[in-house]
Amino acid sequence: MYDVVALGEALIDFTMVSADGEGYPTMAAHPGGAPANFLAALSKFGARTALISKVGDDSFGHLLLGTLAKAGIDGKGVAVDSEVFTTLAFVTLDSKGEREFSFARKPGADTCIKEEELDLELIDQAKVFHFGSLSLTHEPSRSATEAAAMYARAKSKLVSFDPNLREPLWKDLKEAKERMIWGMEMADVIKISDDEVKFLFGMEPEEGCKYIFSCFAPKLLFVTCGGDGCWYMNPKAMGHGDSLKGIKILDKTGAGDIFGGSAMYKILQSGKDPAELTGQELAEIVRFASAAAGLSATKAGGISSVPEPEEVLKYC
Repeated sequence: MYDVVALGEALIDFTMVSADGEGYPTMAAHPGGAPANFLAALSKFGARTALISKVGDDSFGHLLLGTLAKAGIDGKGVAVDSEVFTTLAFVTLDSKGEREFSFARKPGADTCIKEEELDLELIDQAKVFHFGSLSLTHEPSRSATEAAAMYARAKSKLVSFDPNLREPLWKDLKEAKERMIWGMEMADVIKISDDEVKFLFGMEPEEGCKYIFSCFAPKLLFVTCGGDGCWYMNPKAMGHGDSLKGIKILDKTGAGDIFGGSAMYKILQSGKDPAELTGQELAEIVRFASAAAGLSATKAGGISSVPEPEEVLKYC
């Protein structure tokens, strides 16, 4: 049995370490991918997790499989394809740790998973199914993701969604909005950033939180705002939690995913339906998730930056 099964990209993030006089970066490779980062946080804190994905039959693909195993993420649902390369993301950073993404993904292995390759028994064995928008950008992974999400709903699983907008991966931003909204319509728990709220609805975070909740009626909604904290809402309460202060930001890659995975861990730990969590319980969840996300941003990478549980608890 699993607590959470996620579908989506496992990839290599190449993050800028320095730049030469002409601006060409020296980069370090880190294992990542939003769903994999999400699961890494859950696994670090003791949850049972599995990933459904595809990597290439190449050195990076095999490295990722080893990293997933080391992180405690079951990789039996990860297909290995000799016809495509493992997806690569190149992340440049400014002085504040803000990121700009470029991708080697034409196609990347993660977009090539087919519906018939899905291990649906993993979803059968899970309490929660999680997915994001990157697997919705291209076929055949789009159809596979849609089929998996609908299967999870039909099986009465808790469905979690992170829109996770990466504009360079979409040929048409109108289509991006449509697919992201579809994902929100499917989800019981939504974790969305302030930038994505503005992209989809042209609203500021607090207004967007209320609007999304009224339109999509999730059981629980998080609107993360980086250094400005997080708005949250369920049928019982709405509130705002602060981000972790007094830390030196190095790399924000994966911080939002780690927030989402950490929050899901605390939801599962509560043993309650997300719609039934009290305002106090939600505040505690956001405090824990914000601490985990903030601490992750003091280190490079996604999967490898998840902090130890005892480190997070010091801030809770």
